[in-house]
Amino acid sequence: MALSLALLLLLAAGATWWRAAAREADARRAQPPEGRFAVIEGVRIHMVVAGPEDGSVPDLVLIHGASGSGRDFTFDLVQRLAGRYRVIVPDRPGFGWSGEAPGKESLADQARLLAGAAAVVGADRPVVLGHSYGGAVALAWGVTMPDRAAALVPVSAPSYAWEGGLPTFYRITSSRLGQALAVPLIAAWVPEGMIERAVASVFEPQEEPPGYADWFGPRLSASRTTLRVNARERAALKPQLAAMEPLYPALPMPVELVHGMADTTVGARIHSARLAQAAPQARLKMLPGVGHMAHHAAPDEVVAAIDRAAARAGLR
Repeated sequence: MALSLALLLLLAAGATWWRAAAREADARRAQPPEGRFAVIEGVRIHMVVAGPEDGSVPDLVLIHGASGSGRDFTFDLVQRLAGRYRVIVPDRPGFGWSGEAPGKESLADQARLLAGAAAVVGADRPVVLGHSYGGAVALAWGVTMPDRAAALVPVSAPSYAWEGGLPTFYRITSSRLGQALAVPLIAAWVPEGMIERAVASVFEPQEEPPGYADWFGPRLSASRTTLRVNARERAALKPQLAAMEPLYPALPMPVELVHGMADTTVGARIHSARLAQAAPQARLKMLPGVGHMAHHAAPDEVVAAIDRAAARAGLR
């Protein structure tokens, strides 16, 4: 019986490994890299660069959120901006087509790696927009490298530690046992419909734009590497935000905050409203009825915030 049980466990483990690998390979074939690669501190960063490259327009970096990739921006927002900005859209380390960055997963580490990638294409002092978790990375960029950011545009961004513990899903998937066992099981066996519903729920109370899921490729975000990195980042987020809070008043660059008032993922009053009061350079645009994906629900408002940030920084 012991031998039979061991064989069954080996077969189950093999089937899980094979199915997870097959799903990941399918996702990568369906969503191939769109841009170029740069190696920063040994980490391979994928980034899309769009717009004039002759220095005639300001540089703009767009940083995606948790469980995402740069494809969230290339679906629509980049096309709205590329005529008036040189837009640089990296995949954060461990997401999309960027490599994992073991030991360099903090907000400050990610900001430094992405700043390095932007500098490879000559963007030494860009406007930096970050959505959701990417907004926290943008804030870390501002507080740790103020001379390397002309302005910040945090959209639906967490900026303060909030009450409550880590959700059960992240408690499991960020633990050593969960990273070894739960993550491969999720990558291999979670139904496609559940993944699609999870993506659609992020847009509430708005609807997911037609064609978004096919372009974005949610299965890219359900890979074992991305699930592990995302869980570790989420588990470490609140103490990092708490450490940054005292630094916000000293932010020297223009900060244009955009936040949907119907955002139930990152509460506007808990985060952006407080930051707008704490940082003298910060201005806040609240969007009534808009949920977490403000750059899809109200793209004109987000573009206007970018334009204001660039103008305040003397770039337009």
